[in-house]
Amino acid sequence: MVLVERREPLLLITLNRPAARNAVNGAMAAALAAALDELDGDGTLLVGVLAGAPPGFSAGMDLRAFAAGERPWIEGRGFAGITERSSRKPLIAAIEGFALAGGLEVALACDLIVAARDALLGIPEVTRGLFAAAGGLVRLPRRIPYHVAAEMALTGQPLAAGRLHELGLVNRLCESGQASSEAIELALAVAANSPLAVRTTKEILERQHDWSREEALKRQAEFFELIVAEPDALEGAAAFTQKRPPRWRTQ
Repeated sequence: MVLVERREPLLLITLNRPAARNAVNGAMAAALAAALDELDGDGTLLVGVLAGAPPGFSAGMDLRAFAAGERPWIEGRGFAGITERSSRKPLIAAIEGFALAGGLEVALACDLIVAARDALLGIPEVTRGLFAAAGGLVRLPRRIPYHVAAEMALTGQPLAAGRLHELGLVNRLCESGQASSEAIELALAVAANSPLAVRTTKEILERQHDWSREEALKRQAEFFELIVAEPDALEGAAAFTQKRPPRWRTQ
């Protein structure tokens, strides 16, 4: 259901139900949740890359399993074991072919998105009598202009990755077949930084929508006091002044 490959400092996670277009059933949701737990629980792993086996990233929820009464939600984590709670460490989606319905919602639960320029991304749930209930209607309008998100949601028609790159949803655009390698390159750029500083940055980015301006400034100051008390802050300054790569100590 899910392939996990350690390439320290990153973990490559691959959705692997190609005959079902990597549609998510209960077993895949549980396996993805377990992979994210592995990423968070291992100090040698600093960042994750989430891809899909050919022909594409994911077609979303397995409708056959859904019709049979299965609900691929994991308690505390949401649809596919990720949409309500992802990993504490940065996670990058690598999209080839398509990311549709819940597949796009899984990608939206990641921190960064790399996509092949010919990939199609969409939330077509309304064409099946459903709606994008795993975060698509909440996250998408925050990432791209409202009226574009509304058109995608109300018509169910996908957009090409190139267009979504122009709108800022896709971080990096690449040629077909190169999404995973491009995502790994991006992951290594993230992993080169202080692990503690990266995790703190991710937490603030995720939680800032829940804070008022006053609370955000207060919480940011609290996080800063914790960070500057750690060895990595001094190491970063020393490495800069000595013109050498930093040697991070805090995992």
